[in-house]
Amino acid sequence: MQITRATDYAVRVMVHLATLPVGQKMQLSALAEASGVRENFLSKILQRLVHQGLVNSHRGTGGGFCLKEPPQRVALLRVIEAMEGRTQLNVCLGEGPSCERKVWCGVHPVWNKAQTALTQILGSVSIAELADETASRLRKTRELQDQTEKRSVGL
Repeated sequence: MQITRATDYAVRVMVHLATLPVGQKMQLSALAEASGVRENFLSKILQRLVHQGLVNSHRGTGGGFCLKEPPQRVALLRVIEAMEGRTQLNVCLGEGPSCERKVWCGVHPVWNKAQTALTQILGSVSIAELADETASRLRKTRELQDQTEKRSVGL
């Protein structure tokens, strides 16, 4: 299983919006630059996030996009499923008669266990946690770059 590029970009945007002060809006062009996504593609992603109730869209002067809920209350799984639909590793994991073999198939319990683990992990991390981790890693990367530059200048 691999998430789509649109879902990856949606996660990027949600993480970036989580770094903004509460209520602050960001325009499409600034979000596109910050996330490294083309504006026309990002516009479609944001429409989906608005439709799924994760992002608010404000038109006009001073408009832009912001998170609809506090980022601590939005799990990564929720963003993924807003873009991809319900997480399901195999058709046999669906409700009802999705597969005639699932009653006796030896692989079905493994698919079920893997899906449970995947949804638990993705559901246990919030967008706020991801934003904090991203900011921390970015700071460390910049510090290392600064140290490297200072060493090369001192040579």
